[in-house]
Amino acid sequence: MPQFAISDIHGCAKTFDALLNEIQLSPSDELFLLGDYIDRGPDSKGVIDKILALQKDGYRVQCLMGNHEEMLLECLNPAAFGMADLWQKNGGNTTLQSFSLPENANPMHIPKLYLDFMHRLHLYLEAGPYLLVHAGLNFKAPEPLQDLNAMLWIRGFYRDINYDWLDGRILVHGHTPQITEATELQLQSLPEKQVINIDTGCVFNKHNRDTLTAFNLTDQTLTFVKNQETRP
Repeated sequence: MPQFAISDIHGCAKTFDALLNEIQLSPSDELFLLGDYIDRGPDSKGVIDKILALQKDGYRVQCLMGNHEEMLLECLNPAAFGMADLWQKNGGNTTLQSFSLPENANPMHIPKLYLDFMHRLHLYLEAGPYLLVHAGLNFKAPEPLQDLNAMLWIRGFYRDINYDWLDGRILVHGHTPQITEATELQLQSLPEKQVINIDTGCVFNKHNRDTLTAFNLTDQTLTFVKNQETRP
């Protein structure tokens, strides 16, 4: 029963479909999605539709929250001054467009089905020897799993990794896009470093940062699919 992790789909619904076909996902497999389903890419609605369809069809899909989902949900809070501008500057308008809403529309008009999906998202998951988060962990904190903001936003934490705290576990994350070769190198050093970033920048569609990545947790292999989206 293979287990797969994918992160940072960012509205790239066609690429997501292509990657699922490439790994030949079956209902007996487990799929862990590490957040950032929305924003920047052309079809955020389509990405969530695919996830919900898989779950409805009996596929074992567990989902984490990314910082982009958090930004959208914060826009619904009247007290979160300026969050709507921040969200839209970071690709929120493409999410609104995917729901056929006008630019700068209030995200509260996104159908409840999709907002409820985001409200249900986890902040971290454990799968055997793996610890799965969106962005990373604050290893300077007494209990890294209690720093919820870090799990969604942190970068540059590798120098602080507490291997005693990890206790043999491997940290799998996304959030910070990197070239595919960097992820391949992390895979090679996984026994020593115990961390791998599987965000290879699909939505940016630039040289060596233009793929969506699936990490097979079972046999520790990587599958890359090039950006498949059609852009204006």
